[in-house]
Amino acid sequence: MFRHELRWSRRAVAAAFACGVAALAAGPASAQQAPVKIRLSWIVPVSNWASMIQEKKDLAKHLGKSYTLEITRFAGTPPLITALANNELEIANLTYPTLPIAIQNAGMNDLMVIADEFQDGNAGYYSNEYMVLKNGPIKKVEALKGKVLATNVAGSAVDVAMRAMMRKHGMEDKRDYTVVETPFPTMKAFLQEKKADLISAVPPFALNPELRAMAHTLFDTKDAMGVTQFSMWVARKGFIEKNRAAMLDFMEDSLRIVRWYLDPKNHKEVMEIAAKITKQPPERFDWVFTKKDNYRNPDMLPDLKALQRNVDLVQELGFIKQKIDVTKHADLSLVQEAAKRLK
Repeated sequence: MFRHELRWSRRAVAAAFACGVAALAAGPASAQQAPVKIRLSWIVPVSNWASMIQEKKDLAKHLGKSYTLEITRFAGTPPLITALANNELEIANLTYPTLPIAIQNAGMNDLMVIADEFQDGNAGYYSNEYMVLKNGPIKKVEALKGKVLATNVAGSAVDVAMRAMMRKHGMEDKRDYTVVETPFPTMKAFLQEKKADLISAVPPFALNPELRAMAHTLFDTKDAMGVTQFSMWVARKGFIEKNRAAMLDFMEDSLRIVRWYLDPKNHKEVMEIAAKITKQPPERFDWVFTKKDNYRNPDMLPDLKALQRNVDLVQELGFIKQKIDVTKHADLSLVQEAAKRLK
């Protein structure tokens, strides 16, 4: 009886071993597992990388293998943060004010900065502008006391920089000036109709020839705050840890596509892609991804020192209650390893 059981056990072990060898021979685990679904957001065409990445999927060699990609446009940041909090979005584009708001107000303490989108205030590159009428009475920042200042949304990156400049000159909202909100496309009309004495201007609206004929720049973000880590990609820590291999493949593909867009020899095609997305003439996008645009790190590495300064200011202005250590909310290992793969 014992010998029979022993012979059976040996046969069973041999069979199990054979099955294991066969499984290994069948290929790596990635070939056996379903691709990881990654949902990626964007808000502003061209400026947000996701809007451009979807037009160069032919460069994404891991797409459809280790991961699938679902790219969704959001009307604004609030619904984007809600989707991220409800695990309906894996990677989101946030700005330096909306990052701490998402962490503190939406309860996402596991939110991690994983990549750069673009920065502002970098030497030699475009910086977002704050404009007044050329023939108007305002020639210096101090003259804005008692005036109306137009921003897109209170608490946005553009708004924070505007308030920072006013604070530099000893002025605070409500006490010394009034803030009104209007979308970027209507800023020109607000200034022209004198509904505002100063407007916030960002590309492509800031480059409108009609606006530049009637207005001039009083100051820019660089004057107000120096370098800002304006926009970045974020993801939740649990998703990164659970799906690290797929996320690394995604970052490799994204970095390859980003570098293609930043390569000057591709500029003509880049203009055509921007035109396709926005349904505007290509010649309107000669500035895209050049020094006439905001700075974009070619390795997609965010400037965490600048981000810490930026987030501290958001807290000082009262948009969040507590200070945040951004190093505890950053995981740059994915972009760093992706860059090594592409060397």
